[in-house]
Amino acid sequence: MQSRKPPISMWAEACDILDRAERMRRQFYQPSRVAAWEPPVDVFETDGDLWIVAALPGVGADQLRITIADGVVVLTGERRLPVQAGATILRLEIPHGSFERRIGLPAGRYELNRRDLADGCLILGLRKLR
Repeated sequence: MQSRKPPISMWAEACDILDRAERMRRQFYQPSRVAAWEPPVDVFETDGDLWIVAALPGVGADQLRITIADGVVVLTGERRLPVQAGATILRLEIPHGSFERRIGLPAGRYELNRRDLADGCLILGLRKLR
């Protein structure tokens, strides 16, 4: 008698499809006022400065807000979906929609003295105030 168990690869493919569907559900069905994603950041410190590099692919300067208050840098904005009308999405991995990232600063006072947005990265330079 032949076994009726489906091949293991079929189960793996089904699990992958369910995982992708869940990720898309989380991405598309969120309230519009809630940040949909957080950009990754690197933070570096020297004797006189603090440097923050945030990956923001496809985000223009007009779509980005930066605030510094109470020892926290807050990056907020939106990355619009760069799709032409009528296009079929084959893969969607780069996050889009509203974002917010809060970056706690080491103790001290800081002044924003550099803000560059180039090559998909935001570079912030904060000078330590003595």
